[in-house]
Amino acid sequence: MPTVFRERGFRFFFYSNEGSPREQEHVHVEKDGLEAKFWLEPEIQVAYNDGYDSRTLRKLLEIVVANRDRIMRAWDEFFG
Repeated sequence: MPTVFRERGFRFFFYSNEGSPREQEHVHVEKDGLEAKFWLEPEIQVAYNDGYDSRTLRKLLEIVVANRDRIMRAWDEFFG
């Protein structure tokens, strides 16, 4: 599970096996046993949320938006 970065105690990562065929670019966010997934294309949006309240989810969305290029580069470097 490659970690792209950590911010505010949240780990932004993706799984090394993202399905077959591989799912489109996205990032998972985990903290304290809670997890959310964000699609990065065609627009950034929540794919699923397992436990975060709406305020935290909005903050996570802001972080993903601000780091989209960084996440996409890490995805491309890992998956080629």
